[in-house]
Amino acid sequence: MSISNIDAFNRRATEAEQQIEILKKEIEHLRESITNENIEKCDISKEDYANLQQENLKLKYRINILKRAVESRKSKSETEVMSGTTDTSVNKVISISETLFNLFQDAIAAAYPNLVDPPINVGVVNNAKFGDYEFSSSMQIFKLLNNFGDIKTNPRAVASNILAKVETSPLIEKLEIAGPGYINVFLKREFGQQVLKAFLKAGTVFPPYVDKKRILVDFSSPNIAKEMHVGHLRSTIIGDSISRLLEYLGHDVLRINHVGDWGTQFGMLIAHLQDTFPNYLTVSPPIADLQNFYKESKARFDSDEEFKKRAYNCVVKLQSYDPAIIKAWQLICDVSRKEFANLYERLDIKIVERGESFYQKIMEELVKELEAENFLEEDEGRKILWGEDRTGIPFTIIKSDGGFTYDTSDMACIKQRIHEEKVDWIIYVTDAGQSVHFQTLFKCAKRVGILPSNVRVDHVGFGVVLGEDKKKFKTRSGDTIKLSELLDEGVTRSLQKLKEKGRDKELTEDELKAAQESIAYSCIKYADLSHNRNHEYVFSFDKMLDDKGNTAVYLLYALTRIRSIARNANITREQLKKAAEEVPISLEHEKEWKLAKVLLKFPDVLIKITKDLHLHQLCEYCYEISCAFSEFYDNCYCLEKNQAGEIIKVNMGRLLLAEVTALIMEQCFSILGIKPLERM
Repeated sequence: MSISNIDAFNRRATEAEQQIEILKKEIEHLRESITNENIEKCDISKEDYANLQQENLKLKYRINILKRAVESRKSKSETEVMSGTTDTSVNKVISISETLFNLFQDAIAAAYPNLVDPPINVGVVNNAKFGDYEFSSSMQIFKLLNNFGDIKTNPRAVASNILAKVETSPLIEKLEIAGPGYINVFLKREFGQQVLKAFLKAGTVFPPYVDKKRILVDFSSPNIAKEMHVGHLRSTIIGDSISRLLEYLGHDVLRINHVGDWGTQFGMLIAHLQDTFPNYLTVSPPIADLQNFYKESKARFDSDEEFKKRAYNCVVKLQSYDPAIIKAWQLICDVSRKEFANLYERLDIKIVERGESFYQKIMEELVKELEAENFLEEDEGRKILWGEDRTGIPFTIIKSDGGFTYDTSDMACIKQRIHEEKVDWIIYVTDAGQSVHFQTLFKCAKRVGILPSNVRVDHVGFGVVLGEDKKKFKTRSGDTIKLSELLDEGVTRSLQKLKEKGRDKELTEDELKAAQESIAYSCIKYADLSHNRNHEYVFSFDKMLDDKGNTAVYLLYALTRIRSIARNANITREQLKKAAEEVPISLEHEKEWKLAKVLLKFPDVLIKITKDLHLHQLCEYCYEISCAFSEFYDNCYCLEKNQAGEIIKVNMGRLLLAEVTALIMEQCFSILGIKPLERM
């Protein structure tokens, strides 16, 4: 696209934004016109009142259409400038579903301008005979039109009228009406070639355009002085993958580890430290097993009243920042941090710690503000805060003994994140059992004015991990399984699997170690992410390490096989990148085109995940790619060999299709936190 055309797009976007502002003012004027007071003064009839409300809805609908037009223009101009293309038919990171949605939305608005907020359903078609996508809302729109009474039509006529208004698009080869009113959409193969070729020429997969936001992801969140266990697995893996996705899309992402590093338990830990290592202020205490240290202090706390009093006294001193007590607290925290850091490094997790202690002063200020504004209510000695609808369970902001709670901490936390960090979106990744707590948090934050309507908040809940006995995953003795031990077992089992397949005889020592760790950690992550996070799942190393079906091992093997095709032909990635300049990607065969259409869904899959934060969809997409590639590879030869096994012909157009398949799979793996291998 030329610079002048890009400028024209930007001007149109600006004009649309100006129209939005004008329409907003019209809506405000209409709102003023239909207040009860004005109705009484002006003696507006019920019919006029209804008409004003209908006009209000129409204006809102027009605003939504204009907003989509603005985003579409921004997406087109920004991505084309980024990729340096001068071809007006190409948009390398286009979302097919969103583009078709916008086209049909505009067409419906042109065909039926009085229809407010009509249904627009666009989906993928599985049978290529009926096209690639379909618009299926004609029947619903027909029913809405019938409600007007004076419009005589039928679903097929509705579809015909809409089809006539659909603008020409570089995506669409043709549109056809089928059955009672479906509109079948056939994509242009040239469009697919241009999009995939752009990835090859760049050597990378561009993300789809999104409005850039500042996003905070709160995940993992272990407690200081306690070892990370299997209960932390899902939050850590899901939170990391969500962060990776949002970072890939270009958002400014804050990865926050909200650790439990404050509260009553530190009183008993510090008191026990003072007794066990009285010279801790000058000599660093050799606490080798912090978990055992915690159990010892807890046993004393539960059985020794004198020790319990000292522990509570230590808590008071901690909260008043007594230097000697703070030193003890820091020593305990540092031991935990080292253990956490080791696990995060093994799993390739990047995260910034910000514990509950960080919010102590903010909590004190928040409580004063809530009291000054009369938001807190007395309830049997404690002070509670209700949400905006005063239903469910209120937050306890101050306990009867004057102390703060997790509720207080989370209120201070969300305030700091919105008002100081200036975030646009907060994502909390915790088990589903905390869903009521977060619903209450959001309601309370809205009521007191902390959470504005333009800030998005999500609680990403998940089910528990089960053992193969379908019960909560624990050791035979009933203890919670330590995360470090789980990872160790995964590494051991992956090596066994590799040796069973004789890979230890084919790979070098370094390659074998890389494969062992990649398979172990990838299969643990993928087994978690491939399940709908709302559900429980059974943890089984045997299933995880299976090289058949939708598993990490199968997909890792699939990718290495794809990469081996060019390697066997002695063709480098740089050569493939150069070939993409001149050789078209082969999409003539039905299996080639089927694979290409799966690859073109990549932006749609990512955009959908940002809406519902369900990562299993990306795992399903990876498996769909590998299955489509297998069909392609079985039916379309990339390399032709003679009877002696010598390569006599290289089909470069198909080799390019294999290369772009690998690029997209690698990008999916990166989002899932999986490390691919050249050889395994």
